[in-house]
Amino acid sequence: MKLKFEKAFVSRENRYSLGVEADSGRHYMAIPVSNQMVDYMEYYKLSDEEYEAFSNDGSLALDFADSCRRREQDDRLFMQPGTDRGVPR
Repeated sequence: MKLKFEKAFVSRENRYSLGVEADSGRHYMAIPVSNQMVDYMEYYKLSDEEYEAFSNDGSLALDFADSCRRREQDDRLFMQPGTDRGVPR
């Protein structure tokens, strides 16, 4: 199954994006990561309330993005990483 992530907001300064996965309707936050072979995004599931809060308060969104970078939100990943997991950029 191919997931279709549609961006609604991008913070280039803080390196995260917010949006919705089109088929499920689930909201997400994505952060860029890199491994030895490729740069890619990791997508973390958000509740509707979190999405709304992060959309309205960039400091809350940044705190969550930093938590994702520390791998504290791995249970929310849409897809589990492979053995060559990227590191946040």
